[in-house]
Amino acid sequence: MKMVVFGSLNIDKTYSMEEFVCPGQTVSALKMEEFCGGKGFNQAIALRRAGNEVYFAGAVGQDGGMLLEKLKENGIDSAHVKVTSGATGHAIIQVDRQGQNCIIILAGANGEITEDDVEQTLAHFAAGDLIVLQNEISCVPYILRRAHEKGMIVAFNPSPYNEKIAACDLGCVDYLLVNETEGAGMSGKTQVEDMLKALQEKYPALNIVLTLGGDGAVYQPKGGAERCFRQANKVKAVDTTAAGDTFTGFFLSEILRHGNADKALEVATAAAGIAVTRKGAEPSIPLLSEVESH
Repeated sequence: MKMVVFGSLNIDKTYSMEEFVCPGQTVSALKMEEFCGGKGFNQAIALRRAGNEVYFAGAVGQDGGMLLEKLKENGIDSAHVKVTSGATGHAIIQVDRQGQNCIIILAGANGEITEDDVEQTLAHFAAGDLIVLQNEISCVPYILRRAHEKGMIVAFNPSPYNEKIAACDLGCVDYLLVNETEGAGMSGKTQVEDMLKALQEKYPALNIVLTLGGDGAVYQPKGGAERCFRQANKVKAVDTTAAGDTFTGFFLSEILRHGNADKALEVATAAAGIAVTRKGAEPSIPLLSEVESH
């Protein structure tokens, strides 16, 4: 099985703050650090550090050399990343003293993915291969449909949740990975039980992973089989950036490798628990050996 992440590549500018900026307020940051990021990039790193051969498809601008280098450094195939004439996507991230974050993203080259790019990329993959998608690039509904038509295993993390998600056919998705905000938006429900039930009734062939932050995660398999729940490990959070992406990569790796949902939740929550104790996105994502020995 080949694994390809078709996703975003961002340059993250991370500002350490005492508190988040309020409307009309001007404050001084404690420091600013620059990292490679983007949900697609982070999830690809997590899949790779979980022990898989990983391919990346996406786009960077003329200023995206550091991202291509970081993919190469991590052993990820970047042959399907195009370089555009514009600027690379970027994120402005505030991290407060509790380790919580708020993020502004600008698509940049991530918004320049075309249907031709999709066709050229998917030509290198086949039925049974995994494709992982988020909502930070253009053409997501088209990629979902074409990957499904090819018989690929489709994993979709609809983040950030916005109006574009309505154009995505979840009938093309095998694994849906959402947090409570995304789950509520897609189901119209606010309680965990209600949102899982609503999503399953509408998409009975969907395997759903619902992450609950510090409370853990739930896996609801397709067809109404018994759910699995895993409590999150109790740790002191320093920076929650990329925690969800770390969870996604390690969960998909484990469940596709061994098929054991309970074990996949255990590994993924442990990996995310390590990630939140470290600064930054990519630097916070652990190796599988760290997770296994934690």
